[in-house]
Amino acid sequence: MKKIIVISLIVSAITLLFPAAFAIREPETGSLWYSPSPLVTLLDSGETLSMTLEEYLVGAVAAEMPASFELEALKAQAVALRTYAMRKKYVEPSQNHAETVCSDIACCAAWESESALREKWGGDFEFYYGKITAAVNGTRGVYLSYDNEMALAVFHSSSPGRTEASENVWTSAVPYLVSVETPESAETVPDFIRSTTFSPDEFTEVFLQKHPGADFSGAASDWIKGAEYLPSGRLASVEIGGERVTGREVRELFGMRSADLSFEVSENGITLTSVGYGHGVGMSQYGANVMASGGADYREILSTYYPGTELLEI
Repeated sequence: MKKIIVISLIVSAITLLFPAAFAIREPETGSLWYSPSPLVTLLDSGETLSMTLEEYLVGAVAAEMPASFELEALKAQAVALRTYAMRKKYVEPSQNHAETVCSDIACCAAWESESALREKWGGDFEFYYGKITAAVNGTRGVYLSYDNEMALAVFHSSSPGRTEASENVWTSAVPYLVSVETPESAETVPDFIRSTTFSPDEFTEVFLQKHPGADFSGAASDWIKGAEYLPSGRLASVEIGGERVTGREVRELFGMRSADLSFEVSENGITLTSVGYGHGVGMSQYGANVMASGGADYREILSTYYPGTELLEI
C-alpha cells in the first residue's frame, strides 16, 4: 500500500512539473489543446454548464441519435460528436457565444440533461442510459482526423441512396465530405418519404415572401419548370415563377425535410415530395444503423462516410 501511495505522489508531482507530458500538442502551433479529461462549457437554454467532454457526449449522443440504434452506430455517433465538439473548442471557437458548445441545433448539436432523458425514456432509462454511456466510453478519446487536423464530422438523419458533397450545400468542397453510397431505405427509415400539398394561393404566398418579383400569372402547371438535379438525386435548382432558385432554398422556404424534391401539380394543388431527412452531408445516422445491423463496426461506418480520414486516439 505504501508503494502505491509513493508512486501516486510521484506521478502527481511529474504532472504538475511537466503537464505537457500528459497532453497532446496541436501539430502546427505546438500549443496544448487536449488532455485526457477536457472540460467543456455548454450553453443550454440560457444556462452555462461545465462538464467533462465525455459527460457532454452522453447527453449529445442521446439527443442526436435514437437510443434504440445498434451499439456500433451509437459509437460512430459518439466519435463524430467528440470530433465536432473538439473542433469547436480548439479550432473553430463559436462566434455566437463564449461557451465551447451549445444545445441549439442551428449552431452546434442537440443535448439533453439526465433529468430530461429520465422523463423521455421513463422505465427504459437505466437500459438506454447505460447503452449510450457504453458507446461513449467504448470510444473514449477517439476522434476523426484529416491531414493532421480534426475533421469536420457533420452528420444528418437519412439520405436516399447517396449522401451529398459539401460544396453542393455550403459552397466549399471538403475532401472527405463527398457523396457516397448509403444503404437506408423506406423499409428502414420511418417517414422516409413525405409529401406536402399547398393550394395555389399558399404556394405563391410562401414563394413571394422571398421573391416578390416572381410571376405567377397563367396556369399553375407553368409555374415550375427547368428542374436540374445533382448526381446524388437532390434538386440542384429549379425555375419557379420565372425565378431560378436552389434546391436548398426550396427546401427551406417550404419546410421540407430534404432537398431531394419533386413536384406535382394537380387539381388539389402543388405537391412537394421529399425523400430522406437533413442536408445530406457526412454520416447518415440511419445508414450507419443499417450498416451496424449488418455487422459493420464503428470504424468501418466512419471510414465509409468520411473517406480519407483516420481515427486517432488521445
